[in-house]
Amino acid sequence: MSMRDRLNTALFTARRSAIREFSNLAAQTPDCIRLTLGEPDFDTPGPIRAAAAASLEAGETHYIPNNGLPALRERIARYERERHGLDYAPEDVIVTAGATEAIFTALFGILNPGDEVIVPSPSFVLYEEIVNLCRGVTVPLPTAAHAFQIRREALAACLSPRTKAIVLNSPHNPTGTVYDKDSLDAVYSAVKGRDIFVLCDDVYRDLCYIPGYRSFAQFADLRAQILAVQSFSKSWAMTGWRMGWLMADESVRERLELIHQYMVTSTPAPFQAACIAALDQDPAPMVREYARRRALVLERLSAMGLDAPSPAGAFYVFPSIARFGTGSVAFCTRLLREAKVAVTPGAAFGCDDRVRISYCCDRAELERGLDRLESFLSTLEVNA
Repeated sequence: MSMRDRLNTALFTARRSAIREFSNLAAQTPDCIRLTLGEPDFDTPGPIRAAAAASLEAGETHYIPNNGLPALRERIARYERERHGLDYAPEDVIVTAGATEAIFTALFGILNPGDEVIVPSPSFVLYEEIVNLCRGVTVPLPTAAHAFQIRREALAACLSPRTKAIVLNSPHNPTGTVYDKDSLDAVYSAVKGRDIFVLCDDVYRDLCYIPGYRSFAQFADLRAQILAVQSFSKSWAMTGWRMGWLMADESVRERLELIHQYMVTSTPAPFQAACIAALDQDPAPMVREYARRRALVLERLSAMGLDAPSPAGAFYVFPSIARFGTGSVAFCTRLLREAKVAVTPGAAFGCDDRVRISYCCDRAELERGLDRLESFLSTLEVNA
C-alpha cells in the first residue's frame, strides 16, 4: 500500500475546478481571449492599496485577534447595517480568507456525515466539493425550468429528515439570477420551524443591475439559522487579497470561530486597514461599466441566435448551446482550439447544454472574443 492510499478518502472524489482548467489551457494558448474567470479586470482602487501600504510602513505586521481587528469588524457591522439592513454585532463577524474560507468554515461547522445540503442547480462547483469533503451529501435543486428561480414544489421534493442546510447564491454564479420574492418566500416556508441552516452567499450583491435587491439574510426572525458570507474580491476588485467575512448568530459563531482559528489563525494584519478603506469605496462606477458590457454581450449573443437570460447581477452570461447537439466540454474545447476563445463549460456547474461567459475584461478584448465566437458558430452551422 502506498502512502497515497492512506490519504483521507474524501480527497479521491474531489474534482479539480473546470473553470481553472480551461483558464490554464487558455493561458497556454497564444493569442487566446479568456472569458473564463470571474475576476474583475480593474485594479484594486488606490485608496485601498494606500491603506495597506501605510499599515506596513507603520509596522502593523504582528499577530492580531483571530476574528480580525475590532476596528474592521466594527466597520463591517456598520456597513451591513447601513447599506444592507443586516443587524449583526461586531463580535458576530469573522474576517476570513475570502468567501471560500467562510463557506468552508460554515459547512464544516454544521455538517455531520450523511447530512444533506440542498444546492440550487446549476451551481458553482465549490459548494458540492466542500460538502463532499465535509462528508455531507449534495442534493441538487433543479431551477432551469423556472428561469433559474426556486419553486416551492421543487424545493419540497428535495427536503428530507437529513436536510441540514440550503445554499443560496444571489446574484447567482453562473446565471446572474437574483432570487425573486417567490424564491425567497419558498425557502422561508421550507425552513421556518425546522432545524435547517441557510447559507447566504451574496458576494455579488453590490454588483446588481436592478433595484430592490433582497437577501434571504434579511429574514431577521430566522437569524439563528442564517450563515451570511461576503467577500471583498468582487465589489472592490480585491481577488488576490483573499479577504472576506462570515456572520452568524452568537451561539453558532462562537463555535465556527474555532474552525477559523485552527485553519488560518487570522487574516493578514496589514490587509485589515485596506479592508476598512474598501468599505468607504463605492463600487457604482464598476457596476456601470459591467452594465455596459452586459448590454454588449446580450446584444451580440442575440444576433448570433444564442438564447441567454439577462443577468440581474454579477458579471456572467449563461447562453444555451443546446441547438448544436454537443456537450459543453466538447463545445468549449473546440472553441478554444479553433477560435482561441476560452469560456467555461456549463457541465462545470451541472448544466451541460450551456456555457458561462465572463465579461470581466476590457471592452475591446470582449468585442474581439465575441467576433471570434460568432465566426466559430458560423462554422458549426455550415458543418451541421
